[in-house]
Amino acid sequence: MTCMAMALCVSCKKDDNNEPSGGHEYVDLGLPSGLLWATCNVGADKPEDYGDYFAWGETATKASYSWDTYQWCNGSYNNLTKYNSDPDYGTVDDKTMLEPADDAAHVNWGGVWRMPTLDELEELEDNCTWEWTAQDGKDGYRVTGSNGNSIFLPAAGCYYGDSISYAGSFGYYWSSSHGDGLPFGSYDLGFDSAYLGTNSYDRYYGHSVRPVCPSQN
Repeated sequence: MTCMAMALCVSCKKDDNNEPSGGHEYVDLGLPSGLLWATCNVGADKPEDYGDYFAWGETATKASYSWDTYQWCNGSYNNLTKYNSDPDYGTVDDKTMLEPADDAAHVNWGGVWRMPTLDELEELEDNCTWEWTAQDGKDGYRVTGSNGNSIFLPAAGCYYGDSISYAGSFGYYWSSSHGDGLPFGSYDLGFDSAYLGTNSYDRYYGHSVRPVCPSQN
């Protein structure tokens, strides 16, 4: 599906030469890295739509989000089967970043679309102006870069168990980076109207995914 363009969006329709694909659109926010941010979440048709929710390292939605249903463990947080560096918590593989096959942005959108790293979330936080606002009735942040271009991140809440919590009040956006502390957590960008920051959350929660792609220059 194609998201409607916001400020100076470019349609990503190329499949060759290591470029984005699928007709999705991105915005150049003038970031130091040159990273380009998609205009909408995975599963959304418009920037203000919530889209789909994914457990960290999973690429499909599901009816319920818990350790019992999480793909990369055997039923509990201390029996992990992938992305773990501590033998007290399961199988050790020392993987600290999502592989492409486990990246919801890459699997669902193709091309070189992917989830942002922790550093890239922090770059977005540090180099843009964040304004809590509403777009077509949905609360969230308008994120404006130094060049005046912007994206909208809706406060889509999160999936816990079989229901959505905090929709309209909080936003949770996964990174591709594994948590440095307890291995059952991974990093995301969380916010409400008074708070913005990166945190480590239990990997089984269903959070939003906003894809990124490298500069096309």
